[in-house]
Amino acid sequence: MKYQPLKAVALSAAIASGLAAFGAQAADVDDVLAAGADKVKAAVAAQGTVDRIADQTDTLLQEFKQVNKQIESLRVYNSQLERQIENQKRMMAELEESIENATVIERGIPPLMANMLEGLEAFIALDLPFESDVREEAIAQLYTNLDSARFSNAEKFRQILEVYDIEAGYSSTIDTYRDLLDINGSGSEVEVDVLRVGRIALMYQSKDKSQVGVWDSASESWVELGSEYRRPIDQGIRIAKKLSPQDVIQLPVKAPEAAQ
Repeated sequence: MKYQPLKAVALSAAIASGLAAFGAQAADVDDVLAAGADKVKAAVAAQGTVDRIADQTDTLLQEFKQVNKQIESLRVYNSQLERQIENQKRMMAELEESIENATVIERGIPPLMANMLEGLEAFIALDLPFESDVREEAIAQLYTNLDSARFSNAEKFRQILEVYDIEAGYSSTIDTYRDLLDINGSGSEVEVDVLRVGRIALMYQSKDKSQVGVWDSASESWVELGSEYRRPIDQGIRIAKKLSPQDVIQLPVKAPEAAQ
């Protein structure tokens, strides 16, 4: 019975020692758990950083692809622009050449128009003398317009061609008009009806239809015709006035002379 207190003391010491050991182990577990929690947090933070970097990388990759597409589009566009610029350079060179040629041509137009007018004036002077006043007035007006600054060279050229066209039309038409002619060379003019058949015959008929005549180019004068031409000439005048249908008429046309 003497030894029981010692056992109790020993037991208490053992328990205390065990509790101390348990407490130490618990402290170690807490430290381990705390360290594990820190690692988890660090891992979560690292994963977040990885995810963020991955997202940024994906965004940069998409932007890179988009920029590449834009660069390719710009490359194609620049290539097209280069071709257009080269084409425009060629067009500019051709335009400059055309301007130079146009300047040379423009300088040659006034002399050409003057020659055309001189030729037309000479032709009218050698032609049958029908509607002489009208035709000579047209030539005089063209000469006036040729020296005028009111009209461009294009307009002047058009006017000359218009008169050329009118003169060409006389060759295939039949016409009649009233005129005053010196038919006998006395200087006394008589009012007559003039009949023109193309450029092959120019005739007249007095108002009372008692006299008829024809223009003789050889003598450059009016020659009186016999009574057998009164009816044909009167019929020709009626046809020209559209008072009679077209018909065959007898005209005082000279036979062509043999070439010398």
